[in-house]
Amino acid sequence: MKPAQLIKFAEYLEQAYLVSIRRRCSVLCLGRSSYYYKSVRKDDTPLRLRIRDIAESRVRYGCHRIYILLRREGWYVNHKKVHRIYCEEGLNLRSKRPRRHISAARRMDRPELSTIDQCWSMDFVADNLYNGRRIRALTVVDNFSRECLDIYVDSSIKGDKVVARLEWLRVISGRKPIRIQVDNGSEFISKALDKWAYENEVVLDFSRPGKPTDNPFIESFNGSFRDECLNTHWFLSVSDARTRIETWRKEYNEFRPHSSLGDQTPNDCALAHKTPSEGRIYLYLTGTE
Repeated sequence: MKPAQLIKFAEYLEQAYLVSIRRRCSVLCLGRSSYYYKSVRKDDTPLRLRIRDIAESRVRYGCHRIYILLRREGWYVNHKKVHRIYCEEGLNLRSKRPRRHISAARRMDRPELSTIDQCWSMDFVADNLYNGRRIRALTVVDNFSRECLDIYVDSSIKGDKVVARLEWLRVISGRKPIRIQVDNGSEFISKALDKWAYENEVVLDFSRPGKPTDNPFIESFNGSFRDECLNTHWFLSVSDARTRIETWRKEYNEFRPHSSLGDQTPNDCALAHKTPSEGRIYLYLTGTE
């Protein structure tokens, strides 16, 4: 047991049995210097309140990400103290997604990425409006920078709309990938997408059937997207969903630290690796202008 707990027991013995301090400390194997010790630790109340405020407003942010945000705000505190307060406040008891078995890992290695636009990932996420009407969101992520390039929301998204969004990204930002990782959904195996990929010299890399772990970057992003956006908003219409989701997308790209990027934001990573040919239009798309 910790000294603080033993001291409470010692105080109980005094109240219940009127036992001397020496006898109490002897019975509990507690040093009398520890019993008389008075903490000189600074008051952690402001920091404690700020950690709880961040955890309540960003429910899927763990201890490390909260520590990064505190350092950004100017709190000069080390990660051990943040972790101690995080545990004392019971924030580590929030539900977490179960880890997948190691046997589910991809068995075929993919080419290593060294810069942006080498490989994108695409997938769909489904949700409901307040009245139960179904909506779908097409998510597009750059695998190197983890930047969310687009989240297109509509009640129905077919193959031609997927092509339209990719063409929109190509025209507006001047960007296109060398390879796109997708699953075997009907929208991704459509003739329209195959034709667009052929004309733009883009390779479509399909996952193995029943193996979502073949496309881990988009699966990880979709989990964060659902936890931090879809599960925390009540959408009134498709236009309302588009507005709220676009706000979250910009926050994800420009504010949210990413541990795999050295706690940088996706925008910081993308800007550090962008080529000189990418100019003002790219900056506008990422929301930094």
